[in-house]
Amino acid sequence: MIDHVGLSVSDPKLSRSFYEQALAPLGYQLLSEIPTQFTGGKIVLGFSTPPKPDFWVTEGTPQTPRLHVAFRAESRAAVDAFYAAAIAAGGRDNGPPGPRPHYHAHYYGAFVLDPDGHNIEAVIHTP
Repeated sequence: MIDHVGLSVSDPKLSRSFYEQALAPLGYQLLSEIPTQFTGGKIVLGFSTPPKPDFWVTEGTPQTPRLHVAFRAESRAAVDAFYAAAIAAGGRDNGPPGPRPHYHAHYYGAFVLDPDGHNIEAVIHTP
């Protein structure tokens, strides 16, 4: 089981705004900002549902190739809301909400590229 994951972003202020808005429909919020004296001067942000962060965004050179991170949604409506919020926050379409039966019968997801081109997804696996 994965405890947490992180990615690097070129503009942490822009990415903070994007992720705060895009992940809100999934119940995620900014839970932690590590003081820069512990990060070598880099901005490090932790998002999740309480009580602890499981998705970390760190100021730096974005990974190449860009990463794909998928977040579980509680419903298809939450996937739709994630997509709308992410696009409104400046994300770029990488696959609108809908079924993906080539993955499995009940796969429903949406894909958005964040400001650095990371592929961010919301998905539900139940009918």
